[in-house]
Amino acid sequence: MTKKISVFKALLTKRMFIALAMGFSAGAPLFLIGSTLQAWMSDEKVDLSLISLFSLVGLPYTLKFLWAPVMDRFVPQFLGRRRGWLVMIQSLLFMAMIGLSRTHPSIDPMSVAVWALLIAFLSASQDIVIDAYRRESLKDEELGIGVSLYIYGYRISKIFTEAFALILAERIPWNTVFIIMTFSMVVGLATTFFANEPKVEATPPKTLRETVVDPFVDLFQRKGVKEAFLVLSFILLYKLGDNMGLANITYYFLSVVGFTKTELATIVKTLGLGATLVGAFLGGVGVIKFGLYRSLWFFGILQIISTFSLSLLLLTGPNPWALGIIIIAENLCTQMASSAFAAFLGSMTNKKFTATQYALFSSLMGVPRVLAAAPTGWIVQQVGWFSFYVICTLIAFPGLFLLTKIKPWIIQKGD
Repeated sequence: MTKKISVFKALLTKRMFIALAMGFSAGAPLFLIGSTLQAWMSDEKVDLSLISLFSLVGLPYTLKFLWAPVMDRFVPQFLGRRRGWLVMIQSLLFMAMIGLSRTHPSIDPMSVAVWALLIAFLSASQDIVIDAYRRESLKDEELGIGVSLYIYGYRISKIFTEAFALILAERIPWNTVFIIMTFSMVVGLATTFFANEPKVEATPPKTLRETVVDPFVDLFQRKGVKEAFLVLSFILLYKLGDNMGLANITYYFLSVVGFTKTELATIVKTLGLGATLVGAFLGGVGVIKFGLYRSLWFFGILQIISTFSLSLLLLTGPNPWALGIIIIAENLCTQMASSAFAAFLGSMTNKKFTATQYALFSSLMGVPRVLAAAPTGWIVQQVGWFSFYVICTLIAFPGLFLLTKIKPWIIQKGD
């Protein structure tokens, strides 16, 4: 059983500040090559089908478990296993983001794709280490609220790399905007030096078998093959509908509904942040107070409703009040579900193989965001935006069905 703790006592620790700052560092490069790059390409009149295909540059997020064992096995000669890797990766990210800022989407989209793919690879690698650090530095009973703080930082980076970027893009060239965005990585580097290397009782893997094979064997041995496959399927499907619905959301707001970039920045990116922060906090508190299973179920239902609500903007048109209400609801519900879901992923890992197992889980979580998002532009062109959001809503239900099948394991882990 998970020990109950005081929410406010848990918040007042250095560990939580680190979780917050590392969330900012993890989110910045992802959002930069996501909706911010999408807005740049929209401004340069790049075709929607090509824009949606650019979601494929996120493939490293779905494949990161392939090289995660390297970060469990090898320890840099400075700062320790987790912090040493972070310094190297964050420095390379800074340079790759500078490279992207020197490209031109309408003239040479291939160069844009190459730099974006490199950023995605480095960002996914940073996620591997940050996820492992968070799991190893937080106590089991702190996971829910720690994930909430991580999401806070993650969403604050969204303001910097999306809302602030859109406002700047109204006044200066996009290339200059991307150079400014590059300095978000300074936060990550400073945090890495400020943080303490986590102490782990489990011995790090030392052989090829322990590094590559044992993390996967351990996963299936702990509960059995059938149950492990059910858990992996749940991870794959829980946020499928939500991720598909948000795949081309910037294009939807700008080119379909008809909002301006300034409206998008002030309403979606800033008002949405408040709802996101509240949702992330409520999600973490919900896990502590009501348990992981009940939180995943209730927040999952709210997430489905919020996905469908996006279609209502087709009826209201570019009405700022309607957008504000829908964005508050969408961000609030989605982040409650995300907090509970991330806590679930952490609870499933063995600390001996933290980086590899968490990378596997989060890779599966990222599949819908990348592979399922790639054809969304084509789907919209075939069925229209309203039918598309109906499809996204229906696709979300299988994940909730699987949740009922893995309930015994979740309760065993703490409910």
